[in-house]
Amino acid sequence: MRRFILLFVLLSPLFTHCVASAQENKVHSLRWNRVEVTSRLDSKPSAEAAAILAPYKSSVDSIMFPVLGESLVAMTAKRPESLLSNWAADVLVEGATAAGLNPVDMGLFNIGGLRNNMPKGIVRRGDIMLISPFENYLVVLEMKGCDLLELMKNIAAVNGEGISKSVRMEITADGELLSCTIGGKEIDLHRIYTIATIDYLAEGNDKMFALKKALKQHKTGILARDVMMEYILRHKVIDSKLEGRITIK
Repeated sequence: MRRFILLFVLLSPLFTHCVASAQENKVHSLRWNRVEVTSRLDSKPSAEAAAILAPYKSSVDSIMFPVLGESLVAMTAKRPESLLSNWAADVLVEGATAAGLNPVDMGLFNIGGLRNNMPKGIVRRGDIMLISPFENYLVVLEMKGCDLLELMKNIAAVNGEGISKSVRMEITADGELLSCTIGGKEIDLHRIYTIATIDYLAEGNDKMFALKKALKQHKTGILARDVMMEYILRHKVIDSKLEGRITIK
């Protein structure tokens, strides 16, 4: 959005001039040609354009460039299990605990909410803003075991989401839940469980319908991306592994 606003500001005078000209004159002909936008255009940058953009670039760089820490591996998000989705789900659990909402039985982050890859090596603030660009907030839900089991079926139906290291699931290729444990134990249908997730999913989005049955929702007021940034600042070096959290049988 910031880029579109900037583009509008820069083009507004030109647009105003065109409108005024159109009112005074009639268009006699129209010509166009295709301009391929590639790195070739960067070989001869416009000094005038650079001067106009300089104050904006300085502001953006001050937000995006600060270093948070280091990642030992490059992480991507995909189903049924991936390095980035595993990491993100674990981060929500630790973030909820740091906010005083503990103990937490499970973390859940949707694959669709992870919009970019985690680089190997230096991790900057901008990297996390690209990974989690949405205004999603960390929440902790209390759910009955029977509804949690339904949630696991929701996860199986979409062939996996980001789940924390406390969870193990076996599903079929066509999206049926075969088995599930939390903390090494089968789900107790009568127990109350706590799930650290984001408010977007708590509303039942991305087909996580069971989350709407939560008995209570504890809001932290903390953005998911801020939870990620704080995690990296706290640990300095981050890592992730594939652990068989979701297995397709």
